[in-house]
Amino acid sequence: MISTERIQPNVVTVADMDAADALDLISEAEDYKHGKQPHLNRPAFAANLFFENSTRTKTSFQMAEMKLGMHVMQFEAGTSSVKKGESLYDTVKTMESIGVNIAVIRHPENEYYKSLIAHPGLKIGIANGGDGSGQHPSQCLLDMMTIHEEFNDFNGLKVLIIGDLSHSRVAHSNAMMLNRLGAKVYFAGPQEWYDEELAKYGTFGDFDELLPEMDVVNLLRVQNERLSGAENGAFDAEAYHQQYGLTRERYNKMKKGAIIMHPAPVNRGVEIDSDLVEAPNARIFRQMQNGVFVRMAILSRILRYQGIM
Repeated sequence: MISTERIQPNVVTVADMDAADALDLISEAEDYKHGKQPHLNRPAFAANLFFENSTRTKTSFQMAEMKLGMHVMQFEAGTSSVKKGESLYDTVKTMESIGVNIAVIRHPENEYYKSLIAHPGLKIGIANGGDGSGQHPSQCLLDMMTIHEEFNDFNGLKVLIIGDLSHSRVAHSNAMMLNRLGAKVYFAGPQEWYDEELAKYGTFGDFDELLPEMDVVNLLRVQNERLSGAENGAFDAEAYHQQYGLTRERYNKMKKGAIIMHPAPVNRGVEIDSDLVEAPNARIFRQMQNGVFVRMAILSRILRYQGIM
C-alpha cells in the first residue's frame, strides 16, 4: 500500500523533497527498470508543454507516459495559441478542460509553476520539465538514481559539479539533493559562473586539485543560450576545454571507480573530450536510460493522487 506521503498532486521541485522522499522515488524507478508493471484504473492523458527546445527530457517523458499506458496529446508551442498571446494558465486550463490529467511543462521562467499550483481553479497535475535556471527535478532524480545504482549509498560520497554553475538548473537541483542525501558536494569552474547561493551545499575549489579525490564528476553543459551577448562573444570554447574540460590527461588522474556524468546535450570537445563521452566509466547514456524510469515514478505519484493508479 502506498502511504499518503508518497502521492502528491504535482512534482515541480526537489526543494520540498526530503531524502526519504527522493529515495522512495528512486526505489520505484528502479522497480520499473527491473520489470514492475503499472496498472491504470481508467484511461489517463498527458500533454508535454515545452516552451524551450528539448530532446532528452521531452522524449523521455513521452516514453515514460507510453510505458505507463497513458495517452499522449501532441502540443507544439510554436504552432499553438501561445503565439496569439495566450497565457500559460489558459494553455494549461485548456488542457485540463479537454481531459488531460498531467501537464509536463518546460518553461524559460524560473518558478513558472508557483502561480499554477497555487491557483484554486486548476486541478490538472503539473510535472516540471525544467524552469529557467531554477529546478530540474526529473534530471536531478535520474542523476541520483544513476549514482545510487553505482554506489548504493550517498553518505560521504564526494561529488564534483563543474562548469556553468550559475545558469544551470541541474547544478542547483543536484547540489541541494546531494547535500540532503549525505554526499559531500564540491564545485569548480569559472569563478564568474559560480553562484554564491551554492555555498550552503558545498565548497568551491580548483578542478585539478579536487579531481583525483572525487567519486563522481558531474560535468555541466555550457549554456550559450543563457549567456549575455557580451559573455557569449567573449567565450572561447578551446580555452574553456583546456582549463575546465575533462581532457584525456585529466581523465587519467581520476580516482579508480569514479564515474563521469553530464546532463547532455554534450558540447563535445568543450566540457569533455569527444572520445570520453562513451568511456568505460562514463554514465551519460545510462543517465538517459534511467530518465525514463524516474519519470515513470514521478508520473505515478501524480496518477496515484488522482486515483488513476
